[in-house]
Amino acid sequence: MSALELETEMMEVVRLDPTGPRVVAIGGGHGLEQALVGVQSYASRIDAVVTVADDGGSSGRLTSAFSILPPGDIRRCLLALSPEPSLWSEMFEFRFETSDVAGHSLGNLILAAMSELFGDFETAISIAEEALGSIGHVIPNCRRSLHLQAVIDGVLVDGQAAIATSRGAMTELRLQPADETVNPRALEVVAAADQIVIGPGSIYTSVASALLVPGLAEAVNEASADVVYVCNLTTQDGESLGMGAADHVRALLEFGGVKTPLTALIHQGGPPFPAEAESVAGDEEEVLAIGVKPVFRDLLDRSYTWPQHDPMRLGRALEELWQAWHDSG
Repeated sequence: MSALELETEMMEVVRLDPTGPRVVAIGGGHGLEQALVGVQSYASRIDAVVTVADDGGSSGRLTSAFSILPPGDIRRCLLALSPEPSLWSEMFEFRFETSDVAGHSLGNLILAAMSELFGDFETAISIAEEALGSIGHVIPNCRRSLHLQAVIDGVLVDGQAAIATSRGAMTELRLQPADETVNPRALEVVAAADQIVIGPGSIYTSVASALLVPGLAEAVNEASADVVYVCNLTTQDGESLGMGAADHVRALLEFGGVKTPLTALIHQGGPPFPAEAESVAGDEEEVLAIGVKPVFRDLLDRSYTWPQHDPMRLGRALEELWQAWHDSG
């Protein structure tokens, strides 16, 4: 069997619902990946608006070496929006474990190579979408790589990776260069969206950082769309340790610039978490007092030892929220 025949046999056909809403998902990391898989069950169009402030791991090394946008979160979104499994998706997921390329995924290297070849990272993304058979589009929130800074307990913390592991009270979160503007394509899809899904993901380094680029939060606030924030299941030892659902919502409003009306989708129910996992407690009255509507659903994926969102459960909950918003309008 040829490689082409094998790929055709392996590929799973996924079709969007032509009668469904246009969904834009904003954020970064593994959480955004789960949201993108979940909304495929009901959306007519899917666009991912991805943070470009990632300086850790393979992404950080490639960004520094080639002056490109960090490819890691973009690669994850491309895979989430692509029929699985396929030969291309297997290649994009492959990670080297030895030699000078240890730690790099082949997909990150392919995106870096295509950016060098065609002179533009967004062109590289478009070509990757076609090669992977993507059913949606991946849009960097800015066309230039950004650097995240924070003031935590009065100390300046430099870089996304360092912020993610820092404990303490966040008083400032900013991007450098400060004068960069939002990718116009991101503004276009947000303005046309029927539903905007924010998160799940690291509240400061993925979610708020995605919205910090000047112009994006304003576009979300002006959009005629159902806006849903998907709260994390657990806190993270560092940036969100000890934070409940209301604390996450406050951080989104204060540092991400999002305004109400807003729905917060919060996990509740299912089997207990492992003892070492600190759950994000959902206090209905406390969230309501902020001016945000809390909705509680069982969103837990039972197939993993460590708590994470089940894309199918998340998709059903988001579809339910969209339908209720649409019917009320």
